[in-house]
Amino acid sequence: MPTFSNPVLPGSRPDPSICRVGADYYLVTSSFAYFPGLPVHHSRDLVDWTPLGHVVDRPSQVSLTGLDVSDGLWAATIRHHEGTFYVVVTLARGRRGSTTHLFTASDPAGPWSDPVALDAEGIDPSLFFDDDGRCWFTACRDAAEPEVTGPGELWMRELDLHRQELTGPTYALWYGAVRGAWVEAPHLYKRDGVYHLIAAEGGTEHHHAVTAARAESVTGPYTTDPRSPLLTHRHRGAAEPVHNVGHADLVDTPAGETWAVVLGTRPTDGTHTLGREVFLVPVEWTDRGPVFAPETGRVGLSERLPAGVAAPPAQDGRPVRDDFAGPALGPEWTGLRGPTDHLVFPLPGEGGLSIRLSPEPLTSTGTPAFVARPQQHLRMRAAALVRLTAPAPGQEAGLVVFQNERRHATLALTVDGDGTRQAVLTAVDAGISTRLGAVPVTGTEVVLAVDGDEAAYAFHVEDGARSTVGSVERPFFSTERAGGFVGVHLGLYGTSGTGEGEAHVRWFEYVPDRD
Repeated sequence: MPTFSNPVLPGSRPDPSICRVGADYYLVTSSFAYFPGLPVHHSRDLVDWTPLGHVVDRPSQVSLTGLDVSDGLWAATIRHHEGTFYVVVTLARGRRGSTTHLFTASDPAGPWSDPVALDAEGIDPSLFFDDDGRCWFTACRDAAEPEVTGPGELWMRELDLHRQELTGPTYALWYGAVRGAWVEAPHLYKRDGVYHLIAAEGGTEHHHAVTAARAESVTGPYTTDPRSPLLTHRHRGAAEPVHNVGHADLVDTPAGETWAVVLGTRPTDGTHTLGREVFLVPVEWTDRGPVFAPETGRVGLSERLPAGVAAPPAQDGRPVRDDFAGPALGPEWTGLRGPTDHLVFPLPGEGGLSIRLSPEPLTSTGTPAFVARPQQHLRMRAAALVRLTAPAPGQEAGLVVFQNERRHATLALTVDGDGTRQAVLTAVDAGISTRLGAVPVTGTEVVLAVDGDEAAYAFHVEDGARSTVGSVERPFFSTERAGGFVGVHLGLYGTSGTGEGEAHVRWFEYVPDRD
């Protein structure tokens, strides 16, 4: 039986939501404080996904300024109804829901509308279109009586699509299946006249789980599915390759199957650096409700192909080389908190990316001269050909392995007061910088590279010969050590205390599974 490899979207792509229009599937994931925000992907087979663009691509839509990397745009839901795509999402500040935004578009590739702020508290908003055309908004929030019901509450109001505002009474739907655990990520589905409420409990870490309730009426009352949790890996041992499974969204295929996208992580020796990724799981409907992964009860690294997909599609794993020759950066590249005018491409006559050095450091919550893409494979190589133009003391530009503003490592070209050019490796922990190594460089343009594997990230310079500058242990960049909700991003940056200076990047390459 032909199979595909999980995850179907590797690298930091958490909180997946999916919808189908005809033969086309569309998926969005959380983006936090990265900009552009809310990446949209497209597929024809649920396995091979292509980036289309972003819901948030204009600073006028949402302000991310001043936010921690793990705040920002959380857990969007995408739905389609009568020719219009809808995305609802929470803007989080200080790890709590701040504003709920509704976006619309006629084309999922964009442009998306300016958002409408909904009168909704909490996080993880979702939409459900019933058979009668009415639209119902669900989300999770603090319970009014946590000592009685548990800490979280799933709630509902009707969404007036014409006025784009919530209307009518508020219904408290469900408090979860696990006492003492927060219930979140609600999605509603209707099957044979029964409403199924799928949610997540246990946090987005080791105890994450998919739970469920059901009702005869959309507004309830909802009763807990006694089989809950319907899908979890919290009971499995450390050798299990996939952990933290949860946050499910379901989609029906033209062939009549149901599949779920869920998030999960792939830890190594108890820590993970790639973030929460998108996994695909078959679902079977029974009289009792949905059964996830009916043959195994778990999310595997290999799974059978959906019906109607004749052969394994090409999945991510190919080397990527970007010469920055196009009129804009590709959709896989993002910056922090907003667009920056410090990136110019292509350069007239020679191509490549120009980075105008910025006084905004990577340790700030502003918008530095920075662009990156998620690391998608544990074993990989990233490299760039970099030139620091007319360098002066206090200027630096190069590669960055970025976890968050408080924890990252840079391999940068610099110049000392006597004019000596160097490539310097620096690690930042809790905002404090430590110089780990340096090698002199003689060329005006050198290759800066990092090789990652299960043990460490090793940093190198290729300047006529290959020189190793130093290494940083892999768990330093892990979510378990750094906190937050994001995985490692690999990118380019440039800073200057005076805001003067420029660097040129001729190319960037990413080579997965490097031996």
